[in-house]
Amino acid sequence: ALYWTTSEMDRRYRLFARANARNIASYNEKHTGTDRVPYVVFIIDELADLMLQAPIQVEKQITRVAQLARATGIHLVLGTQRPSVDVITGLIKANVPARIAFATASSVDSRTIIDMTGAEKLLGRGDMLWLAPDAAKPVRAQGAFVSDAEIEQVIRHWRQQREAHYDLSIIEDKERARIRDDGGDEIDDDRYEEAVGIVQRAGQASVSMLQRKMTIGFARAGRLIDIMEQNGVIGPSQGPGKMREVYGMAKDDA
Repeated sequence: ALYWTTSEMDRRYRLFARANARNIASYNEKHTGTDRVPYVVFIIDELADLMLQAPIQVEKQITRVAQLARATGIHLVLGTQRPSVDVITGLIKANVPARIAFATASSVDSRTIIDMTGAEKLLGRGDMLWLAPDAAKPVRAQGAFVSDAEIEQVIRHWRQQREAHYDLSIIEDKERARIRDDGGDEIDDDRYEEAVGIVQRAGQASVSMLQRKMTIGFARAGRLIDIMEQNGVIGPSQGPGKMREVYGMAKDDA
């Protein structure tokens, strides 16, 4: 999922460049409906587990997202119960200026999170110190307790607003699309040929069309469109709301 986030960030920057947009707000002003880019909040619940498995790779990916993803509408939330320097490295901390410290076991852990002592004196149960990016000192605040029943109510309310479309390619390795870029990343999407067949039969291509016909999410449909453009299957974007040209039509199987 972390590699998907960086790939999606890079894809969005390419979209913005073609649309002459500086950021997600500017891009969405020029598009409507399913062509608009959604905001993404990427949450790592326990950073320590990832850092134990692949510290160098995880640190590199997190740093890229923290530095560049904000303009693309991707926001990062990191959490850990073990705030040691081998988990919250100097590079990660330098690129995550907004921080919250709950009750810690020692003043050393407090310094690791907010660069000062104080969190070791908190009372627990939501008692926190909030350090804003532009603040010199943290502010003490109280986090609200949310029960499982309340969480279910919120989720139920969201589901009632509109139909949910889950992009399972984010978590399923065999279905994760990896776009080839200058670094030589592998192109691997087992539904790519299906997507090519759809646009060739239709004689036109768009992200929203692939979403409807393949029942996939916006991000995956957008990656498939990018791959087809790179491979010369379809032409470049003609502007907001316009279909892309398809180079070559599918032959009748009959």
